[in-house]
Amino acid sequence: MQVIAFVNQKGGVGKTTSCLNVGAGLSRKGKRVLLIDTDPQGNLTISTGIHLKDGEPTVHEVLKGSTNINDAIKPGAYDVLPADIMLSGAEIELASVPGREMILKEAIGELKKPYDYILIDCPPSLSLVTINALVAANAVIVPLQCEFLALEGITDLIRNINLIKKNFNPALELQGVVLTMYDRRNNLSQMVEDDVRSFFGKKVYNTVIPRNVRISEAPSHGKPVLLYDFKCPGSQAYISLTGEVLKREKEIAA
Repeated sequence: MQVIAFVNQKGGVGKTTSCLNVGAGLSRKGKRVLLIDTDPQGNLTISTGIHLKDGEPTVHEVLKGSTNINDAIKPGAYDVLPADIMLSGAEIELASVPGREMILKEAIGELKKPYDYILIDCPPSLSLVTINALVAANAVIVPLQCEFLALEGITDLIRNINLIKKNFNPALELQGVVLTMYDRRNNLSQMVEDDVRSFFGKKVYNTVIPRNVRISEAPSHGKPVLLYDFKCPGSQAYISLTGEVLKREKEIAA
């Protein structure tokens, strides 16, 4: 079982979109996939078409220990552990809990259903919830938007990943960096790509995710873009990215 956290301390860079569509791509390849939403905004949850009713358990209740993880998962072509705004209180609620950094990892250990991949969509901050995701994960994928300040804060992010690796999770590795919202008509995108590839080297995926209106439309229909419009450039890019993720997994395993 591979656990991958999609992380970037900046918001609006394509974490949720990438997590959802890589998950859909892996499912399409026959992999058993669980998506975990750890953002209080619940964008991943909404993007999968899940509309929570009052009292339905979420990742918040799992972290608090009031619900078993198996009871909170929504089954489907890819299963989903949803989130809602109540998760925003987790930082305070868990502050005095011993071993609070390990709660999500321990919950994943209680899963009854076998999964090939667990993908975690993280909030745009280094919160206790994000730390839980990084402690639970084997690998990190960092989506980077092709804009002028793309590398802003990345040094801090890498340092924090290394701190988690040193103190809590020796198995944690940066699997890759994916460039998102790429506009081939814009020289800035090429400049950002050059900078990012210079900085991260082979860690940057060959696939870049283009700016594509179909990617933006898909969440309002509760679908990944792969199901919303399979033939659009955004879908084809995520199919390619999924292939690269699988290839890197095989290379690491070898």
